[in-house]
Amino acid sequence: MYSELTGVLDELASWLTAKGARLATAESCTGGMIASRITDRAGSSEWFEGAVVSYSNAMKKQLLGVSSFTLQSHGAVSQSCAEQMAAGVRRLCGCEYSIATTGIAGPGGGSDDKPVGTVWLAWQGPDFTRSERILLAGNRDKVRVETTFHALNVLLKLIKSK
Repeated sequence: MYSELTGVLDELASWLTAKGARLATAESCTGGMIASRITDRAGSSEWFEGAVVSYSNAMKKQLLGVSSFTLQSHGAVSQSCAEQMAAGVRRLCGCEYSIATTGIAGPGGGSDDKPVGTVWLAWQGPDFTRSERILLAGNRDKVRVETTFHALNVLLKLIKSK
């Protein structure tokens, strides 16, 4: 998967740089892994604005503007929360594109409604907001790594289709 991720990042970097566009991430279950993979690359400062690791609900509310209603009614692992995180980090960083992740990487914390491996992702750009729920199998590291790849791969597909 690492070589596939490298290819996705190559394309993403080229596209964003050519457009003069910037990206930011709001990460909960990935704990900054997306930002880390991006910043592993020399030159990423040309197109990556920054990241917010909002692990607690308080940080989701305080930094990203996730509503108390969303957190109480739907929980942190929800479509509404992911979309509000994506909008919040995009607004906070003043960039064109954002990615948000929130989920249950495990090994504990799951429930019947939201088992371990449940992840909500959201992507936002100037002319789109998209969200998706995925259910991943495997240990904590596998869930985080697969979420990171999926988040970047879907963003690349979204921006190339515009």
